[in-house]
Amino acid sequence: MQILLTNDDGIFAPGLKVAQDVALSLAGEKGKVITVAPSSEKSGVAHSTSYIRPSLIEKIGENSFSVEGTPADCVLAGIHYVMKENKPDLIISGINRGQNISEDVLYSGTVGAAMEGAINGIRSIALSQSYSKETLESSDEFDSARYYATKVCQKLLSDNPFCEKNFNGFYNVNFPACDQTGVRGMKVCQTGLRQDKSFSMIAQLSPTGKTFLWINHKAKDTMPSPKSDAQLLDSNYITISALKTEINWPEKNRELEYLFLDE
Repeated sequence: MQILLTNDDGIFAPGLKVAQDVALSLAGEKGKVITVAPSSEKSGVAHSTSYIRPSLIEKIGENSFSVEGTPADCVLAGIHYVMKENKPDLIISGINRGQNISEDVLYSGTVGAAMEGAINGIRSIALSQSYSKETLESSDEFDSARYYATKVCQKLLSDNPFCEKNFNGFYNVNFPACDQTGVRGMKVCQTGLRQDKSFSMIAQLSPTGKTFLWINHKAKDTMPSPKSDAQLLDSNYITISALKTEINWPEKNRELEYLFLDE
């Protein structure tokens, strides 16, 4: 199996090293793992691409490349440049340092990379590790992902939805903020919504009198959608959600047709 590995935390992020071990175990002896990741952290860039500027790519090690661009850029670089002679069978994005649940998936560069893989017809999995004060102070904040990620990916690889016509899906996996012994199980679930939004903007005055705006991301302590990824992850379950690049709203389109019948 040929695997393309990327992330949004950057080429030197600790979660990427955990993902490399996972990818190597999945690839097998005859397989190959190629890493193409951003040269610096690109959290929050979603599915953006560097459309108006070129992206410098550098080989920094055996089968390892850094790109001055977004996670989606890295996927495109992997498919169309680094692995153009032997396209990847699987794309793994992560392991992100921090959860990607609820509406966060719309902002996540980790999820954005998996989405780009899906658009290119390649099976893609986004992996994220939630953290807490306790896990950050532990010897391994990626312990639950390190222990369970290979098993989760193996199960997902046994699923083959790409035989369906025009399939454009991918998978989003989150590991709870606990060690492997605290994981209560795996749950397939919907991506939910929080009652209060987690993004805001804060103004700061510089010493020169100019105003700068900072994005503030802090998930509110409110009840998420029932049986959603947010609720289950908080209960120490590994969450697995199947997502699609399809963004149409068919029910509303049918309703709108009546408004434009005479046009």
